[in-house]
Amino acid sequence: MFPLKDNIPTRRTPYVTIALIAANVLVFFLQLRGGGTLFGGPTEQTVVDWGVIPYEVTHLGDHCDLLQGQVVCEGQPGVSGQADDQPATVVTAFSSMFMHAGLLHIGGNMLFLWIFGNNVEDAMGRVRFILFYLLGGLAAIALQTAVDVDAAVPSLGASGAVAGVLGGYLLLYPRAKVLTLVFLIVFFAFIELPAIAFLFIWFAQQAVFGLADLTDPTGEGGGVAYFAHIGGFLFGLLAIKLFADRQQDDYVQPKYPVY
Repeated sequence: MFPLKDNIPTRRTPYVTIALIAANVLVFFLQLRGGGTLFGGPTEQTVVDWGVIPYEVTHLGDHCDLLQGQVVCEGQPGVSGQADDQPATVVTAFSSMFMHAGLLHIGGNMLFLWIFGNNVEDAMGRVRFILFYLLGGLAAIALQTAVDVDAAVPSLGASGAVAGVLGGYLLLYPRAKVLTLVFLIVFFAFIELPAIAFLFIWFAQQAVFGLADLTDPTGEGGGVAYFAHIGGFLFGLLAIKLFADRQQDDYVQPKYPVY
């Protein structure tokens, strides 16, 4: 299920949304300079160095590194010695938000950010939108870390911060219409869904898959950080009223047809 566009025009050019998309794309290509592929993403070493790792968050000062293809961390039982020089954990909390594991990963995140972010930016202004976006990413990291405080699995991607934007959009524009591409096994259809329905389905998927991970964790770095999505989304729901003080006029009193 992929959103294609909504029916709320923006009154101002969404410079921050555009800048965030540009920054994510730039970082994506920069992270490949040390190796990696367009569809496979950066090297494992780059992910460990610049991704956020729950163990490093809950054991400040201890760092993780690759050893024979496995992520090991200072202070873990049976681990001796020190990791090579690593970026500070506070740095990786932010750098991880702009890294992606391949073209499909960044493409999906940027699609969601463009469709929903421009209207949220419109509702709160540029400076507050930057703060809201970054705090959503940090909230996503916090919940993902709380689920397993000793996890030595690096996470990367803008999806936690984008999920915060989705949560904010849900409360601001629940009756907006979202043109959605829906895949039905080998068929697909274009369906216009109310934003509240689209985002409820999206959140329900994250919750179901997240609970499934708890009962059958893979422990693999290539998995999806569903609880990061949940954490970001909940932050957006809880914090949006502190950041946004207006709705788009064309949402409150529509003046022209959809699309």
